[in-house]
Amino acid sequence: MNTSKVLRRVAIPALAAAVLAGTATPALAADRDRPELQKTVQAYIDAGFLGVQVRINDERGEWTGSAGVRKLGSAAKPPTNGRFWTGSVIKPFTATLLLQLVAEGKLTLDAPVADHLPEFGLDRRITVRMLLQHTSGLFNYTGEYYEDGTVKPGILATGDAWLANRFRSYKPEELVRLALSKQPRFEPGTGQNYSNTNYTVALMLIEKVTGRSYTEEMKRRILRPLGLKGTVVPGDKTQLPGPHAHGYYRAQDGRVADISRQNLSLLAGAGDLISTTQDLHTFFSALNGGKLLPAELLAEMRKPHPKMGYGLGLFVQDLGPNCGSVYQHNGSPPHGYGTLMYSSPDGKKTLTASVTWVDSATRGPAKDFQKLTDTLVKQVFCDEQTGPAQ
Repeated sequence: MNTSKVLRRVAIPALAAAVLAGTATPALAADRDRPELQKTVQAYIDAGFLGVQVRINDERGEWTGSAGVRKLGSAAKPPTNGRFWTGSVIKPFTATLLLQLVAEGKLTLDAPVADHLPEFGLDRRITVRMLLQHTSGLFNYTGEYYEDGTVKPGILATGDAWLANRFRSYKPEELVRLALSKQPRFEPGTGQNYSNTNYTVALMLIEKVTGRSYTEEMKRRILRPLGLKGTVVPGDKTQLPGPHAHGYYRAQDGRVADISRQNLSLLAGAGDLISTTQDLHTFFSALNGGKLLPAELLAEMRKPHPKMGYGLGLFVQDLGPNCGSVYQHNGSPPHGYGTLMYSSPDGKKTLTASVTWVDSATRGPAKDFQKLTDTLVKQVFCDEQTGPAQ
């Protein structure tokens, strides 16, 4: 039996009801019921971040909390289900779309991408798997950073130069052709290096194979079936819709700019997503719970390459003794916003969050982001009372 046809014909129409029913858990009062979590969330603010909103779903139900302020000059906290720029959290979405096409027999993981996109002159050794696993060697169009400290610039993606051009619109073809004009990082399949180019090529591959836009395929295959009403592929739209927290950038002249408006077409398929903590929970729980891909392709997605621990659109992270492993993909657009998305292997325990700050050329408080996040993740997934993630 063609598993993909079952997914499309049977599972997907029933998916919204099943998944949404699974998320209808009562919210617990943040300060009263889980003060230890609120304290950990507050630690971001104590370290210099501007605002944070967190959502946790586990065996105790659903907990939401926030700390800090929604924007400079305001005393209001960030909304616990406000919208935000997610950055690279879109990569598991893109990978899921491609793997669904593999399930339907429209693509093969280890076939040359050039067969579908001949107009770009891609190295024929580059496969679909290599795109999703960051093993293609394609130059990263947002710039390559080498171990010896040297940098080969790409588009204007950070700093004051980005700030002055943050409303510029890019086409996916433009980004890919720029990358292909540069020397590859390595020969296809001989290494692993995180490159946004891989996922912009994946976007174009999805469009070529389906004959529909990436945005429409996202709606048809993920957003509508899961009822993700707060999630948008913005294209050239620069405004966060509805309630949202504000991110900022401090230029070298000291001027602080509100960057809650920006154009993320510079990260097509690789970082251009608007979402909420609720929607990210719903998506990641459904994905890891086996509701979006056949079991064999979900298993492929979760096989980590040894260099980065990255599978096909996911990081596999071992939290150590008494904790087990989690699947995750965090993200950040150029400045001011950071996103967390973590799940237990069965999708029953998730952590999703958005953090905002006043960024700068030196990245400001972002230097402490990973340390604070590690503390929060271990608190959620290594709770001694509930045991390790299963």
